[in-house]
Amino acid sequence: MSDSSSDNSSNNVKQHEMTEPPQTQCGFIAIVGRPNVGKSTLLNHLVKQKLAITSRKPQTTRTNMLGIRTEGDVQMIFVDTPGIHKGQDKAINRYMNRMAASATMDVDVVVFVVERDIWTEEDSAVLEYLSKTSCPVIVAVNKVDRVQDKSSLMSTFATIAEKINAAEIVPISALKEQNLSILESEITRRLPACEHIFPGDQVTDKSMRFIAAETVREKIIRQLGAELPYQVAVEIEEYSDEGHIVHISAAILTEREGQKRIIIGDNGERVKRIGTDARKDLEAMLDTKVMLKLWVKVKSGWSDSTRALRSLGLD
Repeated sequence: MSDSSSDNSSNNVKQHEMTEPPQTQCGFIAIVGRPNVGKSTLLNHLVKQKLAITSRKPQTTRTNMLGIRTEGDVQMIFVDTPGIHKGQDKAINRYMNRMAASATMDVDVVVFVVERDIWTEEDSAVLEYLSKTSCPVIVAVNKVDRVQDKSSLMSTFATIAEKINAAEIVPISALKEQNLSILESEITRRLPACEHIFPGDQVTDKSMRFIAAETVREKIIRQLGAELPYQVAVEIEEYSDEGHIVHISAAILTEREGQKRIIIGDNGERVKRIGTDARKDLEAMLDTKVMLKLWVKVKSGWSDSTRALRSLGLD
């Protein structure tokens, strides 16, 4: 009798162990907002690694990118999105808005990034997309390090609270890494209990070919600033890893001859500087020597061609 009771007790314990929910947490977090509000800078600091390119030029980010951070039992899968914008109707602009909007539809948490006391029509456009999501929305009020009178933030919070039923409003500085631990805690509280989706050492879903192209594009943007025409893309034509050295050949695409001359510069000096800066970043990422070859060519109308966007991986 006692043996039978013992067996039943043992079976009950095993059954209980099998039906216990997983102790780990994992979920997708979309980072959304208007252009140039600091979404990519936030992603890089949250995953503690530079994945997304950054610049002061609006619409630097063109496609969704996953940034994965695994800390112990928690895996946060951030989706960095292009800035939702208005007033431009080329194929690439429609694509970028579509990518950003789609990211809010199937995630566990949305982080809506806004800027201090600045609210624009494009912030309102983001709100329109968020009205269709049922997941909790955390508002991250970015660049608060630039606010002298911190008490003025209370009126900013009140204004935001009138506009959106936020799960939480968190003042942050992505660049200075202020209050990011608070933001992470608020996100973690809302992640479901489930097994991790990605290996613990994986930090993104993008290939090195994609990251190489984006690294070159970042250097173009930073070197040229206001001179840069928006219609510039980078296409990796060769990427080969020989173990001790990585060979990369990339074409910089412009839409007009004048744009091509701007990027090449006098005697090719500007494109050489772009290549040098990009190569240094890539060698630091890959921890190996990189041979990077760049050239510039004209591909008229690529930014308004669905076929051209598809060939660049923007589909």
